[in-house]
Amino acid sequence: MEAIYLDHAATSPVHPDVVEVMIPSLKENFGNPSSIHRFGRSNRHVLDEARSTIASSVGAHPKEIVFTSGGTEADNMAIIGTAMANKDKGKHIITSQVEHHAVLHACEHLETLGYEVTYLPVNKEGRVSVEELKAALREDTVLVTVMYGNNEVGTVQPIKEIGELLQERNITFHTDAVQAYGLLDIDVTELSVDLMSVSAHKINGPKGIGFLYVKEKTNLAPFLYGGEQERKRRAGTENVAGIVGFEKAVQIMQAEKQKKTELYLSFQKEMLAVFGREGIDYKVNGDPEHYLPHILNVSFPGVSVESLLTNLDLAGIAVSSGSACTAGSLEPSHVLTAMHGETDRAFSAVRFSFGLGNTTEQVTKAAEETVKVVKRLKAL
Repeated sequence: MEAIYLDHAATSPVHPDVVEVMIPSLKENFGNPSSIHRFGRSNRHVLDEARSTIASSVGAHPKEIVFTSGGTEADNMAIIGTAMANKDKGKHIITSQVEHHAVLHACEHLETLGYEVTYLPVNKEGRVSVEELKAALREDTVLVTVMYGNNEVGTVQPIKEIGELLQERNITFHTDAVQAYGLLDIDVTELSVDLMSVSAHKINGPKGIGFLYVKEKTNLAPFLYGGEQERKRRAGTENVAGIVGFEKAVQIMQAEKQKKTELYLSFQKEMLAVFGREGIDYKVNGDPEHYLPHILNVSFPGVSVESLLTNLDLAGIAVSSGSACTAGSLEPSHVLTAMHGETDRAFSAVRFSFGLGNTTEQVTKAAEETVKVVKRLKAL
């Protein structure tokens, strides 16, 4: 039985070329970049080169890139760091109800410290309203954090419009671009963002490495204390092997972005064609115009998503649910609940996400197996 992995939005396989470039950093080039001897200087040069490559991928200056352990740390650093650095200006933060938990839980933490957070609702497609955001702004608003592309349903938010609005008011703007990076063209200047989070393991890089873009002169309190690495913004010896792997993943990403986008869109089209041809009842979740090409979230009304996932796994197909099983009871995803309420649609959603190694044949087989399981479960 062939194993088919369609959960790339959760994590992606490391590209073989990324593995190859990391090996020397793990075996031979072990110097600490902060050391002044040749071993340290050699890795400092490697670090600087990688920072330049990664910065150029988003139109940033190398000194505006802060390496982190991944997207979660970058989100926490942006949100908590901005709040702490600007508490004399105000304690109001705006975010959306459909953010990644790294953002939502950071905001909830700040609420325990006396900050006030406005959680913007979204429409049925999962998009925030720029007008509602504008209406929520206050004199004491110090930060707005809205994700670029949603990790569950793939909806892309109006980041450029929000950035332009906030630039006029001199309010710090952060976006979590973990899912969007690598598939959408991103230029931090055009988007008018001050802070942006990215993770390597979503673009076939290693786990444990990411970055936070910090626009020059952005007021941000350090999140870690110790050494003076990352221009005193993130203490700790740099993960050189991870950064080297990240750089290679970025180079591959830039070369293949257009081809991947077209391929993933064809996968979405093929999967939905199979569902339509077989006549099963399904509903696509997300925005039909503003969406990420690699994520397809589908609800199968009347079907237990827990049973569906289990049966697909037994058939060798790895996908994920828009729901989380907690303490033995299935709870609907906060994203789908924000979009549709606690309805059957929220309880029956499955996320298919495409990436490295997937083929049209695999997608067709996965769709056909899904149809079989859905029909079988509905018959029961």
